[in-house]
Amino acid sequence: MLLSRKWLNEFVEVDASDRDFAEAMTLSGSKQEITTDLHAELKNVVVGRIEKMERHPDSDHMWVCQIDVGEDAPIQIVTGAWNIHEGDLVPVAKHKSLLPGGVKIEKGRLRGVESNGMLCSLKELGLSAEHDYPECAITAAALLSDYKPIDPAKPSIPADIQPGAKVFGPVVCGKVLECAAQPGGGYHTVLDIGGATACPDTACANLHTGDLVAYNTKTDSVCTLADLRAEQKEFPHCIPDGIWIIRQDCAPGDDVAALIGADDHVVEFEITPNRPDCLSVIGLAREAAATFDKPLKLHTPEIRGCGGSIAELVDIDIEDPDLCPRYTARMVKNVKIKPSPLWMRERLRNSGVRPINNIVDITNYVMLEYGQPMHAFDFSCVEGGKIVVRTAREGETIQTLDGKDHQLTTSMLCICDEHRPVCVAGVMGGANSEIVGDTAQVLFESANFNGASVRRTAVALNMRSEASSRYEKGLDPMNTMKAVQRACELVELLGAGEVVDGVMDVIAKDSAPRVLPLEPDRINALLGTDVPESEMRSILTKLDFQLDGDQVTVPSWRGDVEGMADLAEEVARFHGYNNIPVTLAGGASAHGGYTPVQQAERTLGALCRALGYDEIITYSFISPSYYDKIGLPADSPLRDSLKILNPLGEDTSIMRTTTLPSMLEILTRNYNFRNKSAYLYELGRTYFAKPNGPDASGAADEPKVLSLGAYGSGVDFFSLKGAVETILSGMRISGAVFEAETKNPSYHPGRCARVLLNGKQLGVFGQIHPSVAANYGVDCELYAAELSFDALFAAMGPLPVYQPLPRFPAVARDIAVVCDSTVTVGALEECIRRGAKGLLKNVALFDIYTGAGVPEGKKSVAFNLTLRADDRSLTAAEADEDVQSILALLKSELNAVLR
Repeated sequence: MLLSRKWLNEFVEVDASDRDFAEAMTLSGSKQEITTDLHAELKNVVVGRIEKMERHPDSDHMWVCQIDVGEDAPIQIVTGAWNIHEGDLVPVAKHKSLLPGGVKIEKGRLRGVESNGMLCSLKELGLSAEHDYPECAITAAALLSDYKPIDPAKPSIPADIQPGAKVFGPVVCGKVLECAAQPGGGYHTVLDIGGATACPDTACANLHTGDLVAYNTKTDSVCTLADLRAEQKEFPHCIPDGIWIIRQDCAPGDDVAALIGADDHVVEFEITPNRPDCLSVIGLAREAAATFDKPLKLHTPEIRGCGGSIAELVDIDIEDPDLCPRYTARMVKNVKIKPSPLWMRERLRNSGVRPINNIVDITNYVMLEYGQPMHAFDFSCVEGGKIVVRTAREGETIQTLDGKDHQLTTSMLCICDEHRPVCVAGVMGGANSEIVGDTAQVLFESANFNGASVRRTAVALNMRSEASSRYEKGLDPMNTMKAVQRACELVELLGAGEVVDGVMDVIAKDSAPRVLPLEPDRINALLGTDVPESEMRSILTKLDFQLDGDQVTVPSWRGDVEGMADLAEEVARFHGYNNIPVTLAGGASAHGGYTPVQQAERTLGALCRALGYDEIITYSFISPSYYDKIGLPADSPLRDSLKILNPLGEDTSIMRTTTLPSMLEILTRNYNFRNKSAYLYELGRTYFAKPNGPDASGAADEPKVLSLGAYGSGVDFFSLKGAVETILSGMRISGAVFEAETKNPSYHPGRCARVLLNGKQLGVFGQIHPSVAANYGVDCELYAAELSFDALFAAMGPLPVYQPLPRFPAVARDIAVVCDSTVTVGALEECIRRGAKGLLKNVALFDIYTGAGVPEGKKSVAFNLTLRADDRSLTAAEADEDVQSILALLKSELNAVLR
C-alpha cells in the first residue's frame, strides 16, 4: 500500500519526520517498507518564461533561448525543441539539476554556443501527456522544409517548393509570416500562400516564422502528418513529443516539483492479510491518529442530486446472499467524460495508479481513500435495466476490460444484466459495459463480495487485480454506502455528470456487530503487564471501539478482532511492545529429548555417513511416467498412487509409493555432471491409501524407507551387501538372512537379494536392471537398496550391555563340506549355528571351490569355526563333539558332507 503523506494530512495532521513516522507506525503494527521523497528525485528544476528565441548560427533546427527563471538576469539555453514560442512557460533544469532516474544536468556548449541547462519534456519529468497532462498533448504540423522522402528518386514534394505551390488537391504550400500563441491554447497564424495570405487558427505547436507548411485551402487549416497520410520517418522533426508548455497558474522561478505534485513523501506499507482496512488512506489515517494521539478528521459526503429516482431506472437482484451480502448502487446521467483535475491525477499517480478519465479515476480514488473497490458501468449497455448478482451459467464467457476472453464456470460470481455477464464480481469489469468517450449514463457499483469466492475466481482466471486483492481479504460490508456516496460527491465536484436521487442498497445478509467482554485481568495476565484499565479503555476508544460498561463493540471494519486475545493485541501495540517488561515464562518447563523413533533415524543417518554416503532430500511427488522408467508392471500395486488435487504439473502429479525413482534421478544427475562416483542415501516417505480409504482427517499411510544408491569404481553387489550388513549391525539387528530375488523388475535378476528376518522382509538391494539404467541414459552399473525403516525400527535389539573380554582361550576348527551347488552359503551358515551345542561363537566363510576333486554339480564350501566356553578352557574332545554335531545336521538337512 502506497500512502501519500500529503493526502494523509487531509485526515490527520502528522508533522513527524519520515524516519520518526515510519518507526512509530511500524511499532504500532503498520510495517513501513520504503519511504520515497519524490522531491529528492527532482532538484533545481524551475518554471521559466521564454523571453527571446533566435536560430542557432550553426544548426537548421536548434534555437538559442533567453529564459527568465526568476533570477536577476535571464539564462541562455540551447534546445532542439520545435514546439516552443516566445512567452511560453516551460520547465527548466538549471545547472547542477537532477531529473527522475538519476539524470544529472550541467551547463555546457552545443555546437559552440553556451547552454546553461535544459528545457524539459513531460517524459523527462517522469510524466506523460496521455495520462498525466492530456490537455498538454502536442499536435505537430507537417513542415515541408523538414520533408525527407522515403524514395529519393521520386519525391512527392519538391525540395525547392515555394509559397502557393500545389501539394495535392486543395493543399498548397504556405509560408509562416506570423505565429502567436492564444490565451486559451492554440496558435493564430498568418500564412503567405503565393500572392495572398491566410490566417488559420491551429493547435499545431511547431510553427515558427519562415516555416513552410501544408495549407488546406478548402478547410482553412494547417495540415498534420495524418492529413497528408504521411509516415513519421518522412518528417523526422515533426514528432508528437516536445517541451512541456505549462498552462498552470505559475511564475518564473517556481519549483516544478510542487507544480506536478512531486513535493510529497510516499510511504510503502506492508499490510498483513488480516488488516484489509489498512489498504486505504482512511484506514492508515485511523492508525496514524491513534499512534500519534492526533484527532481524526473524517468527511461526510454531501450530494445535491438532480431529481428523478434510481428505483425507476434499475432493479437489483441478489441470487446468492452468501457470495454477495450487500450491493449498493447510484446512478449518474448526462455524464461528461474528460480528464480529472490535476489534484486528483497527482494523488492517483503518487499512489501508484495511472489516471484514465474522470469517471474511472473517481472509482480508483474512492478505492484508495476508503478501501472499497468500485465499478462503473455504462448503463446503456446493461440490457433490460436490471442487475442480477449470480454465478455464471454453464458455457458463459466474458471479455474483460483487458481485452481477454474468459470461459466462466458455474462457481464464479458475476454481475449480469438480463441476458449475459457484464462483470466478474470483485475481479474485473467486462468490455461490454466499459466507460468510453460517448458514455452518457453510468451506474456506480459499490458491493461486498465473499473473499474466498473472489480469490478462487481470480486464481482460476489468472486475473488478479487491485479490487480482487482487497476483496479476497474480507472487506467491511458497512463501507459500501460511504464509498458510493463519496463517488457521487466527486462526480458533482468535478462536474462529471448529474447524480440521480436515491440509492439502491440491497442488504442480502445482515451482519450484527461483534460484542466482546472487557477483561483487564486476563489481558494483563496474557501480556505479562500491569496496564491500568483506564489506559486500556483509552486505547480502545482511540481505535473507534465502542465501550458500554464492560462490553466492547468491535467496529465493522475490524473483522480480525474476534476474542480477548485480539483486544490484548490492540492494548499491547499502543501501550508499546518496548514498554512490556522482559520476564521469564512461568509454569513447569518441559524436558526436551529425542523420541525413540528420532534416535533411530539419527543412528541410521550416522551409519550411512560413516559408510561414506551423502544425504539427499527429494520431493515426495513424482510423475506417473517414473513407474514406467523403473519397469513396474501395469498391474503392480505400487502404481496405485495418491493423486494431487492441484499439481504444479504432470511431472509432480502423484505421491510416490517407492523411493527408487527419486534415488535414480539424483544418481543420473550426478552421472550427467560427470561425477566419477556417487554414494547417496535418503530417509524419505512413501504414500499409500489406507485399506478402507482415507480416514476422517484425510490422512494416508506414510511409511519411511531408507534408500541407498551408488555407482563408480569399487561399487558392486558385495560392497552394497556389506553396507547393508553394517547398517543391520549398527541397528543391533541379528539373525537377518539374504535370499536371491529374481522377480523384482527394477533389479538385475542375478544380482539382487532380499533381506529377511524371521521370515519377514526388511528390504531389497542389488544392481539396477541394465534396461532400467538405460531408461535413465546411464551406461554404467547402478546399485541401490530399499530398506523399510519401520521394519528396521521394530527389529532393533536392546541397547548393548558391557561384556568383559573372555578369560579363556578359543578353539578354532576349519571344516570344508561338499554340497549341491544350489545350496546357499547362508543356508549352510544357518545350519551350522543350529547344529552347535552352545560353544560356537563365530562362523566365517573363507573358501568356495569347484573343480578337480569335486563332483560336477557340487561345490566345496569351507568355514572357520570359533568355539569357546565362558567358564573353562575347552578340551579337544569337547570341541570335536560340537563339530560332529554340526556335521551331522549339515548332512541330514542339506546333504552336505565333510570333504
